[in-house]
Amino acid sequence: MNLPDWTKPALYGAGVGAIALAVFGFAWGGWVTGGSARDLAAKQSAADVVSALTPYCVQRSLDDPNAAAVLVEFNAANASSRRAILEKAGWATPLGSEVPNRGLAQSCQLALQAGT
Repeated sequence: MNLPDWTKPALYGAGVGAIALAVFGFAWGGWVTGGSARDLAAKQSAADVVSALTPYCVQRSLDDPNAAAVLVEFNAANASSRRAILEKAGWATPLGSEVPNRGLAQSCQLALQAGT
């Protein structure tokens, strides 16, 4: 079987073009692998949950009968220990959960600082 003379250069061109397309697509085109997409989706989902639950945490701080004492301790504490105070008070523990959510505590801390 005789192939035309242009077949070999055409196949090389297609191969080089495919490699160049992949390099440009992943480096600058915004393409990602399935694993990277799952990681990005998990991070965004966690951030969305924290964003949705922050008003819940702030409301729990308003409804808590010990809120005044906790807020005095919160305001007197340094920035690195404020999250632990909110976790200990239970304000950063979502409904149905036994443990506080660290991201929620951080977000609630920022909301409470903005409100005080």
